[in-house]
Amino acid sequence: MFNRLAPIHIRALQKIVGDNFVLTDPDSLEGASCDETEDLHFTPDAVVRPRTPDEIGEILKLANRENIPVTPRGGGTGLSGGALAVHGGIVLGMDRFDKIIEIDTENLFVTVESGVITENLQNAVESVGLFYPPDPA
Repeated sequence: MFNRLAPIHIRALQKIVGDNFVLTDPDSLEGASCDETEDLHFTPDAVVRPRTPDEIGEILKLANRENIPVTPRGGGTGLSGGALAVHGGIVLGMDRFDKIIEIDTENLFVTVESGVITENLQNAVESVGLFYPPDPA
């Protein structure tokens, strides 16, 4: 069985990513409780929005030590329920990892961070004469 987040865990997470990036208000939790899958809703205990790989590492160390489940989440547009916090715990919001690092036009290769929105990627490659096809998430 997994543990739920307690106030001490919330404070520890705030020390890692800052107060503004640990969300526990009802609207934020509701927003992270579903994706585009119909009829699936699982409410997390918190949404944590890191910006660096080191912050992710610290969050995962805490969660592992305290047996708190972590569910990574990109844009929340998936159709399979894969980013839903079925066991509660932490939703690791990857939306701050939103950089397009490189568009290699010669090799037709793109390097992006995990929170890049597909539409933004499509627009970026279009600006250099390429096309990124529809992605069903």
